[in-house]
Amino acid sequence: MYEFLEGKLDVITPSYLVIDCNGVGFRVEISLSSYSIFKNLDKAKVLVHFIVREDANLLFGFASEEERSLFRLLISVSGIGANTARMMLSSLSSDELIQAIAKEDIATIKGIKGIGLKTAQRVIIELKDSLSKVEIAPSSVLQSRNQNREEALAALQTLGFNKILAEKALDKILSNDPAANCENLIKQALKIL
Repeated sequence: MYEFLEGKLDVITPSYLVIDCNGVGFRVEISLSSYSIFKNLDKAKVLVHFIVREDANLLFGFASEEERSLFRLLISVSGIGANTARMMLSSLSSDELIQAIAKEDIATIKGIKGIGLKTAQRVIIELKDSLSKVEIAPSSVLQSRNQNREEALAALQTLGFNKILAEKALDKILSNDPAANCENLIKQALKIL
């Protein structure tokens, strides 16, 4: 139904953004990959996927067509919902996820929170052939600002993690790497939690 939204980015967090389209603010759920691109922008064109559920109408946003295509492939797999697909795209880059599926690397896929052995096997079986349709452009790595523990904690809570467990994970990461940025904090915390 909706292809993209273009406008001023009013709110940008690691889990969602609010885009002002001529005075109407749309909340759009995003992955960490998209966050790393949008966080430095004032205005943007956000590619979207619209999901209608019984209890909510949700917009999921992407910085690239490749990420949106991969998201659509992931939600086509039985047992993978939109939030799980977003978690997968937050835990691994699109390129890493495609390589894991192509190489049938069950351990990497199973390492994502919420993905068990059977789901990892199903993802590989159902998507291995479909991935030939998705081309992954080299991702641009943007330098991010100093870490923000509170922002990382808020993102983890939005993704459904317990606050106390998330705080412990973040503190453990910061004790080993005090200069970790928000994005890396979240990615490392997703591996621990």
